[in-house]
Amino acid sequence: MIRIATLLLSVCFISSLAAQTTAEKRIDKSVDSLLKLMTLDEKIGQMNQYNGPWAATGPLTNEGNLVGQIKEGKVGSMLNVTGVKRTRELQDLAMQSRLKIPLLFGQDVIHGFRTIFPIPLGEAASWDLKAMEAGARVAAVEASAAGVHWTFAPMVDIARDPRWGRVMEGAGEDTYLGSLIAKARVKGFQGNGFGDTASVMACAKHFAAYGAAVGGRDYNSVDMSLRQLHETYLPPFKAAVDAGAATFMNSFNDINGIPATGNKYIQRDILKGQWKFKGFVVSDWGSIGEMINHGYSKDNKEAGMQAANAGSDMDMESRSYIQHLAALVKEGKVKMAVVDDAVRRILRKKFEMGLFADPYKFSNENREKTQWNNPQHRVVARDIAKKSIVLLKNEKQVLPVSKQTGSIALIGPFVKAKSDHLGFWSYDWPDDSTRIVSLWDGVKSKVSAQTKMLYAKGCGITELDKTGFAEAVETARKADYVILTVGETRDMSGEAKSRSSIQLPGVQEELVKEIVSLGKPTVVMISAGRPLVFNWTADHAPAILYTWWLGTEAGNAMADVLFGDYNPSGKLPMSFPRTEGQIPIYYNHYFTGRPAKNDSDRHYRSAYTDLSLYPKYAFGHGLSYSSFEYSEIQLSAPAFHAGQSLTATVSLTNKSKTAGTETVQLYIRDITASVVRPVKELKGFSQVTLAAGETRSVSFTLTADDLRFYNDQLQYIYEPGKFKLFIGTSSDNVKEAEFELK
Repeated sequence: MIRIATLLLSVCFISSLAAQTTAEKRIDKSVDSLLKLMTLDEKIGQMNQYNGPWAATGPLTNEGNLVGQIKEGKVGSMLNVTGVKRTRELQDLAMQSRLKIPLLFGQDVIHGFRTIFPIPLGEAASWDLKAMEAGARVAAVEASAAGVHWTFAPMVDIARDPRWGRVMEGAGEDTYLGSLIAKARVKGFQGNGFGDTASVMACAKHFAAYGAAVGGRDYNSVDMSLRQLHETYLPPFKAAVDAGAATFMNSFNDINGIPATGNKYIQRDILKGQWKFKGFVVSDWGSIGEMINHGYSKDNKEAGMQAANAGSDMDMESRSYIQHLAALVKEGKVKMAVVDDAVRRILRKKFEMGLFADPYKFSNENREKTQWNNPQHRVVARDIAKKSIVLLKNEKQVLPVSKQTGSIALIGPFVKAKSDHLGFWSYDWPDDSTRIVSLWDGVKSKVSAQTKMLYAKGCGITELDKTGFAEAVETARKADYVILTVGETRDMSGEAKSRSSIQLPGVQEELVKEIVSLGKPTVVMISAGRPLVFNWTADHAPAILYTWWLGTEAGNAMADVLFGDYNPSGKLPMSFPRTEGQIPIYYNHYFTGRPAKNDSDRHYRSAYTDLSLYPKYAFGHGLSYSSFEYSEIQLSAPAFHAGQSLTATVSLTNKSKTAGTETVQLYIRDITASVVRPVKELKGFSQVTLAAGETRSVSFTLTADDLRFYNDQLQYIYEPGKFKLFIGTSSDNVKEAEFELK
């Protein structure tokens, strides 16, 4: 029976591959046939993308003859055009062109469309890949119903500097975790595949190393070894390729002196060469023309030449291609084969999306209405939002709050806030005031009818005015329990939002001091788009929940955790510094020749004389209302050979009376290698839900492939030798064992 089942599966798999190959051949044939009919101007038109006439995510530009150019086939794609009515209007214009090549409509659907999900960094704190995939799936369903074909997400940049504003848009500091999240989000966006009207094309961005901008300043230079590039910053992009990402977007930065947009090494040699990427590459907003500012191009014409030859297929808003590419081809500075390759890649996606068969297949008004307020989407958003919350501290079991508490004071600038819970890169809809759930509303839905809810704003988010302190203190005095909210405004983290100071803004931490000094049971909730510095709060507040920006269902998700209807399970995807002077700080740094053993070991050591070695909160940190105990690690063998595997097992026990979920984390250390290796590297994790008192074995299997690294010749190898293996609840709280690769 097993053999028959296996045979049937094999037949189905082979049949599927054959059907796929047949479809690909049919599309390639159609693309080649169309390409032969196109003039040079029409080809260049496919490489040209304009912003819609209604909104912009970059500097607003207007194309005076937009209608005429679309009719002439000189526009291949548009961004910031949403809604069935608008997309249909512009597609109608494209259908008046000579060859009737349909437009692609792209949009920044970063963490939700109609239903807003937690910011990507917040979602990464869930470590729940299925939940993140589900969130991207909902975003794709909603966006595609509004006529969108293509999202400019996921951002898969590794970021180790929380001063960088766009840290909110990615998955944090770890390459392994970031690679898995990249796959999950690509899979969620693209769903059942290209052409499915409930899916959108994904775009892995920003290629490459944008998260390593010097000083955390957006758009700044990146200067690093090629080994660092390949080992730390490129793997999430490779994961996106492996997951079938339709497109890539260039980054604004230069890499070792060559702007990414004009960088042949990363686009042609790596992406389209080594990785065999079949999709197309779009520039970021105006990045082709911005190579002039880099000092790499003398004018827009030369920038167009450099970008096209390097492998940038579509020009977003710089007009370098539409204005100069024809002349460059005629002058022999850009070969026709380069243009044909770019256009072929773009046309292939339009065929795969089914737009030639039906240019209006994503412009269905009934579907748009059906998905506009789909209640199930809010259920998915609430699920990932509560999983994204990280319990940083919980002294004396201040949390969870009893629903029977006599009186609760809710204090702070976010208590009744709504739009601030959406965060950066989100949409504002006219009915947000009724759709977004505030913390006040979330708490009100949980407590008993007898519970008295008190409120005082206390202070603004960025203002220095303390006149509200007195009312806040008096309100807190009247209450049995205090919920205090602080954080950033939604536009303090995001693109072009780099900050030299990442302290709590305004006088918020002074408000925390006033309230906490009363001695009441108090939880501080921090809403932000990045790791912030809040040392006094961290040292003195009894309980702290890091809530990021959670989206439409923010208030309900926070209340679920506050009152114990959901036991927090989030883990930090980034290290939280004690001060800006520690930045960059990340868990997987290299050993030095004089490593400090602890904070007392600083004399002639790799350490600051006036600052701890350690972050305030380590990568992977996150508490629970449950208490988990780890056994010592059991290895299946003390050593293994390449071609074999090693299993590491721990027993995990829930020592509390509350069921909970723990993310068990596996790290390794290569003790001696031909190049210096990190002190720890995440190599696996497992989310385990245990009933009160339950014990379960958790096992991880390693092979030699898990021990690979790039040597100084950029060869991806493993080397025999001794390794340490760590399993635990966070990067700084682990059990340890040792093994050898023979």
